[in-house]
Amino acid sequence: MLTCPICSAALAALDNGVACPAGHRFDRARQGYLNLLPVQHKNSRDPGDNQAMVEARRDFLNAGHYAPVARRLAELAAERAPSQWLDIGCGEGYYTAQIADALPQAQGYALDISREAVKRACRRNPAVTWLVASMARIPLADASCQFLASVFSPLDWNEAKRLLSPGGGLMRVGPTSEHLIELREKLYDEVRDYVDDKHLAQVPAGMQHAHSETLRFTLSLADSQARANLLAMTPHGWRASAERRAQVIEQVEPFEVTVSMRYDYFVLQ
Repeated sequence: MLTCPICSAALAALDNGVACPAGHRFDRARQGYLNLLPVQHKNSRDPGDNQAMVEARRDFLNAGHYAPVARRLAELAAERAPSQWLDIGCGEGYYTAQIADALPQAQGYALDISREAVKRACRRNPAVTWLVASMARIPLADASCQFLASVFSPLDWNEAKRLLSPGGGLMRVGPTSEHLIELREKLYDEVRDYVDDKHLAQVPAGMQHAHSETLRFTLSLADSQARANLLAMTPHGWRASAERRAQVIEQVEPFEVTVSMRYDYFVLQ
């Protein structure tokens, strides 16, 4: 299932790590993950989300604010009953762990380019194979997965297609133009609109759009720390001015904000 990120040969378990026939070896970190991101595939010293962003997202998600989003994703994964699955861009593992709980008989894999994120993700479910790896060079064999999840994550569509076995599918979860609209209106003088389905133009030939639905609910954030965490885990935490961010965090009354997520499922023909 796992492949060498350097030569693409199959990786086999060896002591406390994995190795390929060419002798490329990758040790398992003490937290439990495998680092399959060679230095030549990095675009910076520590790519991906930093520790502050990871911890803000972890605390926000652990508080249950996006629990309906994760619950619906787990339900949709369970309906498809894959034997092997992968979460692409797993972050600190909140959504991954709930997919794993919904698929107890399946073999689960999860990867992120951020080592800080995967270090924390390992604590959520030791049965999942956690990887630090590139989304553009996923170290898994061709046609090895029946289900892929991509939640709020960049996606290499052709790489995803390579991983799927015929009849398998990719569940993409992303925000609609209504998502966090009240927050964006407070942070910016002009709110940039975007098309909810622009990702459909990127789907490669041979993959069929088989399912789409939108989940909407209102979130009431009474705690200033929850509002600070929400800002820190989104691009708004550095795009918006410090003054506007402080106004959101420090306001006395609870902050009401719309959560709006689109679930799209694409099947490999």
